[in-house]
Amino acid sequence: MAVISIIGMGYVGLVYGAAFADLGNQVYGVDIDTDKVAKLQRGVVPIYEPGLDELIRRNREAGRLRFTTDYAEAVPASEFVFICVGTPSTFDGDADMRAVRSAAEMIGRNLRGYTIVVNKSTMPIGSGDLVTQLIAEAKPAEATFAVVSNPEFLREGSAVYDVFHPSRIVLGADDREAAETVAELYRVLNAPILITDRRSAEMIKYASNAILATRISFINEIAQICEQLGADIKVVAQGMGYDPRIGPHFLEAGIGFGGSCFPKDVRALAYMAEEAGCHPQLLHTVLEINQDQRRRFVRKLQDLLGSLHGRPIALWGLSFKQDTDDIRESPAIDVLRLLVQRGAEVTAYDPVAMPHAAALVPEARYAPDPYSAVEGADALLIATPWNEFKQADLSRVKELMRTPILLDGRNIYEPADVRALGFVYVGVGRGV
Repeated sequence: MAVISIIGMGYVGLVYGAAFADLGNQVYGVDIDTDKVAKLQRGVVPIYEPGLDELIRRNREAGRLRFTTDYAEAVPASEFVFICVGTPSTFDGDADMRAVRSAAEMIGRNLRGYTIVVNKSTMPIGSGDLVTQLIAEAKPAEATFAVVSNPEFLREGSAVYDVFHPSRIVLGADDREAAETVAELYRVLNAPILITDRRSAEMIKYASNAILATRISFINEIAQICEQLGADIKVVAQGMGYDPRIGPHFLEAGIGFGGSCFPKDVRALAYMAEEAGCHPQLLHTVLEINQDQRRRFVRKLQDLLGSLHGRPIALWGLSFKQDTDDIRESPAIDVLRLLVQRGAEVTAYDPVAMPHAAALVPEARYAPDPYSAVEGADALLIATPWNEFKQADLSRVKELMRTPILLDGRNIYEPADVRALGFVYVGVGRGV
């Protein structure tokens, strides 16, 4: 089997590193964060992702997965080096490539023999050329290499499943033989493999995230219309989803999308389009609708309560989606901040994301369980669709609250059922 270095022990790097090790490869996980690497060496996983702890533990114990801060320990021994560092948004929406540049230069300095460098991070179109140039400038004269673009399509909360059951493997390269060699790493997964040029592979990632984000913003705009015209968005989406040309996925109305991919990638694609002289009207509108969903949600609460100053409000959910502790671009965090800014006394609860949220929004209170959060509250807001919330005892919730108002930002409850318990219920697009 192969020897692989994974540069960057963030979300993507950890999942792919553990997965490649589980497939029988020898894997080095490289990161410049000494504290993170020290924790990983002790078996402490810095992110919450179902199944990942066990995957890492099993492969550490088997000796197939090790962690280091030293490029010189990992890169020279590796046949493949995957770049999995972050590319966050800059102020103007471009992708911040500083970590990619640094990784490429360090890889170049430590190359020995022939190595295939794989761009796994989401990078702007043309980044394969940039990484090639940076490595070529830094490498020893005798070292040779190829650069292959291999975008990831993991869903947070389902990443361990996704990495072993990919919908497709996309590989972009100027060197067809290098792409075929990378394809062999994935062949055991029995997924469709598309080999193309690097720029097309890079665009596939951005375009895929953009269309999914567009579907979410589209259904949220339809939900707004449903509220005004008395239709039920859940039924509307169900009826749409039966059409095979449309399908049911990403048609769940709510308070918008978040996370480390959709917002960043749509902004970056819009930025690249503008730089190329295009006018990405749809992409800008997708982002505008997404942000407006948070504001509309809080305005609904204000319509019910008037001023929020001094009002006790409970918030269930802080991560951007269920089954993850990731609060990056989380709609729930935006709602929390809006409530705090309007003077509400917010008590929040989330199964795993509270430590991250407390560091970001220390003005709120954080409860040890969902029922403690709602004690004496004038309203309960649902911001993340955790199963724990779907299964909550709403009769008990009502007894604990001062005023039984429930704003369901993820449509996890049926309006008639909640209203039958005596709640004032407001969902998203539930106009009936």
